[in-house]
Amino acid sequence: MTQPVQFDLNPDRLLPPEQPTRDIARTLYESVKDLPIISPHGHVPISWFAEEQHFSDPTSLFITPDHYVTRVLHTQGVNLADLGVNQKNFTPEQARNAFLLFGKHWNAFAGTPMRYWFEDALYNVFGITKKFGPDTAGEIYDELNALLATDDFTTRKLVKKFNISFISTTDDPVDDLHLHDQVAADTAFGVRVAPCFRPDKYLEPGRVDWPELVAALGKVAGVDTSTYDGYVEAMRRRRLYFKEHGAVASDHSHADAGTARLTDAEARELYTQALKGSISTTDATRLRRHFVNDQARLAQTDGLTMTIHPAVYRNYDYRNFVAFGPDTGADIPDKVDFAAGLRPLLNEYGNNPDFHFVAFTMDETEYSRSLGPLAGFYPALYVGAPWWFIDAPEPILRYFQAVVTAAGFTKLSGFIDDTRALCSIPARHDMNRRLTSRFVASLVADHRLSLEEGLAIVHDAVETQPSKVFKL
Repeated sequence: MTQPVQFDLNPDRLLPPEQPTRDIARTLYESVKDLPIISPHGHVPISWFAEEQHFSDPTSLFITPDHYVTRVLHTQGVNLADLGVNQKNFTPEQARNAFLLFGKHWNAFAGTPMRYWFEDALYNVFGITKKFGPDTAGEIYDELNALLATDDFTTRKLVKKFNISFISTTDDPVDDLHLHDQVAADTAFGVRVAPCFRPDKYLEPGRVDWPELVAALGKVAGVDTSTYDGYVEAMRRRRLYFKEHGAVASDHSHADAGTARLTDAEARELYTQALKGSISTTDATRLRRHFVNDQARLAQTDGLTMTIHPAVYRNYDYRNFVAFGPDTGADIPDKVDFAAGLRPLLNEYGNNPDFHFVAFTMDETEYSRSLGPLAGFYPALYVGAPWWFIDAPEPILRYFQAVVTAAGFTKLSGFIDDTRALCSIPARHDMNRRLTSRFVASLVADHRLSLEEGLAIVHDAVETQPSKVFKL
């Protein structure tokens, strides 16, 4: 029987190919590689932090919750049901078969960040050095399965192993946050876990279920939301509730970046129409943009950092959405106009240095056309790190090139991992630290920065900048 091919992670991966610049990048990277992880935006569930849990199998850890992975397998004709997506009573045999499908189609991941993250996790988290592929997927699955059954690889043990100092979940405004309270009271855990206020569906008056949603919001806030003024007060109270329970940010995603305000009278009138279900599509969009502006207005007093990542065709594939629900990989980037959309908000609040507004995009053209120049003027605006489809080496380097020239390093958000896949968190952050070191090394090599300045910049990118932007 032939022995499986072993693999090793090159210590200089992602660093510059040119030797003099690589040496500088290596020095920069070594100075930050072991710093604690700050993760201000993610989607791992709070239950993983509240108590020690075992992952039932490697598929539930690496495949089923990770739409980055499932969408690539879908391109190869794999049915999402065979990957456990939205499947109840997924059996151990089915879980193993899903992992074998992952191995069978491993060639489809060549050149993708998903391959980078997975190999990093195999090697650095689980100590597995067999080269993954169709011939070894079953053997590696069995090794992982045995490790996940041990007490060294529970959810909380993994979080501590990853050296995470701060991590944020994503939470509905009506959540009671009791598990967050439980984690915060557990002094032995030692990781700061914060909720994040995510009110998207409550800001979309064109939804058929919107009247029921705002009624539920009012009930938990103790406010009558039959009027626009009551609705705003309910939002104010729930944002404060989240802040009192550890939140540092609100997070927003809509079809565009619009933030134009209506007159108070028109907002009240359209709000009444929306509650009756008689609002037009055009007016629902106008009211939603006004609601987003309201969130920025509320942030002036409660101090939550406001993040926005608009312009995504959500649930693009209708049949998969009906069969498997949202957030299963069928979301497609769209164009966005930040300059026009954010002008009302930035003219009103953008000169307040105590207001922190972070704009993320998947439309790379906006980095140099709008976001870099805007952040290079407004004290409140920071440019969010590349995420989702552009959380990859080449786009990350383009991001630095586009934004730093217009706004400098101090107007970047710091890295965010935006993931539901726990073991990809350290891999994602390490990848970004390597690429940050690579970009800064090029400036040192060009004699545009001294090595001392470069060391300070990469340190700030990992620790100081996200702490500042998210007010940690």
